Amino acid sequence: MEAKTSDELRRVGHCLYRSQRSRVYYAILKRGGKQIKRSLKTTDQALAKRRLNALSERASRLTTSGSGAITFTDLAARWLLSLESSSKASSFRRQEVIARSLGHTFGPSQVRRISKAMVEAWAAQRSKEVAARTFNYERESLVRIMQLAIRDGLMLDNPALVIKRKKSTQKTAVIPTREQYRTLINAMGELRADAASAIELCELLALSGCRLGEAVELCWLDIDFDAKLFRVTGGQVGTKNHETRVVPLFPSLDSFIKSLLPARDAPPTPSERIIKIGNAKTAMSHACRNAGLPHFTHHHLRHFFCSNAIEAGVDFKTIAGWLGHKDGGLLVAKTYGHLRDEHSARMAERMTFGVSDE
Repeated sequence: MEAKTSDELRRVGHCLYRSQRSRVYYAILKRGGKQIKRSLKTTDQALAKRRLNALSERASRLTTSGSGAITFTDLAARWLLSLESSSKASSFRRQEVIARSLGHTFGPSQVRRISKAMVEAWAAQRSKEVAARTFNYERESLVRIMQLAIRDGLMLDNPALVIKRKKSTQKTAVIPTREQYRTLINAMGELRADAASAIELCELLALSGCRLGEAVELCWLDIDFDAKLFRVTGGQVGTKNHETRVVPLFPSLDSFIKSLLPARDAPPTPSERIIKIGNAKTAMSHACRNAGLPHFTHHHLRHFFCSNAIEAGVDFKTIAGWLGHKDGGLLVAKTYGHLRDEHSARMAERMTFGVSDE
């Protein structure tokens, strides 16, 4: 006989209950003196029993010791420690920043007391303060930290999963024109005499398509003039995807790198970096301001490389390989597809054969 436990639910088995109105099954069980109640989200009894068994198994892993009082700050520190050996330095620093930001809201709270309502309140406020991309990074980190709590038996469900990713608006890439690029280089040449290295770095970025960290780590041993190839290693830090790539030594890049040799007092050693400085940020900023240009950065020169490759008729998949993308050209097509369309339209205007002059 079914035992009545409330006006809404009736017991139909060990820890198994059914709603009298919706016929949905529920689980009600105890762990460490605390009641756990969950909807099993089904009206099928066999499926409800399987879900009850899975829930019971998860609940059995919940800790009842004093370690269950761990705070979010302590858990986040444990999570960061697990990332330190497997993450690039730049990625780890970003996660440290995110952990500190999340700590402003959840830091002193006991992990097991962090509820969906608390997470929803954080999301509602944070989504007003930061861009969608930043919000999504923070949401992902929060999910992973709370998942660690589940693994360690501190909680049963991940409250962060209630938050959905925000849709990011795709921004059109800002790409210097060839005239703007020449103006930038000329304006940098009018700065201090020691701006020469900054100009060399900018030219290397524009002609190679490398990221800043990859370009400054290029050594002479990475250049194979005979095979017309160069290796992008990223140095000790590595490339963004942790893989070395081999890229054609484009004619313009080949000429540029060779032009650096006569200015040297002695032949460079193989391990010597091609560029002496780590960035050209200050020189670029001053030059852009003096020349009335937009505020171009190192990454804009990577865009400049891509635009030139597209106008030269290079397909997206090939460009993606040169850039170190692993998606077969999807990101390049998404970011620069409008350039191909514009270039195609300009080329189409040349197709005038057979057109009457009347």
